[in-house]
Amino acid sequence: MDRSNQGDFRRTNGADFLQLNAAEAPAGGLAGWLTDQLRTAIADGRLPIGSRLPASRLLAAELQVSRGVVTEAYQRLTEDGHVSGRGRAGTVVVAAPALAPAPRERAFELPPKIYAPGLDIFDALRAAPARIDLTPGVPDLASFPRAAWLRSERAVLTNLEASAFGYGDPSGTPELRGAVSNWLARYRGITAHPDEVIIVAGVSQAIGLLAQLLSTRGITEVAVEDPGSLGSRQHMEEWQLRARPIPVDENGLQVDVLRKSDAEVVMVTPAHHFPTGVVLGGERRRDLLQWAADGGLIFEDDYDAEHRYDRPPVPALRSMQADQVIYAGSVSKLLAPALRIGWIVPPAKYREDFIALKRRADLGNASLPQLTLAHLMDSGELERQLRYVHRRHRTRRDTMATAIAKYLPTATVHGAAAGLHLTITFPPGLDDTALATAALAEGVKTHPLSWHCQLPHAPGLVLGYAARTPTELTDAIRVIADIVAATGRG
Repeated sequence: MDRSNQGDFRRTNGADFLQLNAAEAPAGGLAGWLTDQLRTAIADGRLPIGSRLPASRLLAAELQVSRGVVTEAYQRLTEDGHVSGRGRAGTVVVAAPALAPAPRERAFELPPKIYAPGLDIFDALRAAPARIDLTPGVPDLASFPRAAWLRSERAVLTNLEASAFGYGDPSGTPELRGAVSNWLARYRGITAHPDEVIIVAGVSQAIGLLAQLLSTRGITEVAVEDPGSLGSRQHMEEWQLRARPIPVDENGLQVDVLRKSDAEVVMVTPAHHFPTGVVLGGERRRDLLQWAADGGLIFEDDYDAEHRYDRPPVPALRSMQADQVIYAGSVSKLLAPALRIGWIVPPAKYREDFIALKRRADLGNASLPQLTLAHLMDSGELERQLRYVHRRHRTRRDTMATAIAKYLPTATVHGAAAGLHLTITFPPGLDDTALATAALAEGVKTHPLSWHCQLPHAPGLVLGYAARTPTELTDAIRVIADIVAATGRG
């Protein structure tokens, strides 16, 4: 062997893995260069989802760089949501970033009237292809605590008696009702005995049960916030309940308008209004509770109150007036919508009615997921998960807000202090449904704000950020900005 050539070989900062060559990195930018190389390999499929990255020590040795360079690159990819450290399993690819925006001639083919808000609109939109899905209300699904869930499930199965596989209490397992009771006391200031908690299949089922309860009392109308959730409104309408819009401003629901409406029931999201993100102000909160004390019934949808970043916590209405508030929450934003686990805490006078309706609906939720979730909550794993995703969600929120400020300077951002989405509004004259349609044709899926309005409102978009990486979020906002600019209103 020619030893002079051997010396040259040793000075080559190259690796067989992806044919990486650290000599190509810019001066002082090794970690950024390696991050970009790995991100590109994940995006183009050379590192598919489920594949493992080399141990940081080994890759550093091959590249002849410090181990800190590799660990920094891995950390950046972890923060972006592309990889996840899984202990002895190593660092695993869990999500692929978007590739560069598709050219106009390769735009996505869309079904006709994709954004026409019929009863099947959410199914149709869910099925529509997209590079970057900014659907609001979806947490960071790549961060679902699979290992912790499996540990909890194994622990439950190890000690589970055979009788537990039979029909259970339609109001839910005692274990989960107890865990939810503790969770609500710790995070929402609600003092509720486990017997007061009823487990349901998400807030959507809670709305259906409420509609059935109201129909037995001859109530056919519910006041709702406007803007307000199209999905919730559709659930009510499917149960033959009319949704009467009550306007929302910077202080939340306009209670004076509610009083004039003669409505007997109101559905509100007071801790983080959907979709504008405003918090029900103190005076409005007092007025609403007085309206309830005068005989009104409040349905409190506390859909994502645990996710807050830049403001103090807001107590649940149920914590201040138990007799006239039906409280509803779920793990859809805490863990994943696919679990279909939620809860309601109704006033004592309605509890038996709700249990009877739940029994008729499905005899109760599946017991094993309930017991697993209860173990996850009691062990502290859910709190750890919440702290973990808070950091990721905050980073993604900041990335989206920065991109909006840079690329959409005419847009106004709402609701940035908490939640899993931002709402942006534009000056009058822009058609937000047309904008959302054009964005989807370019592979970016959003909700037009007009979907969620019955009353006149500024045009806008509702943009979920929690389930997407910073790279994807910046790309998506750039696509939207290009479309707005093309309309002449950017």
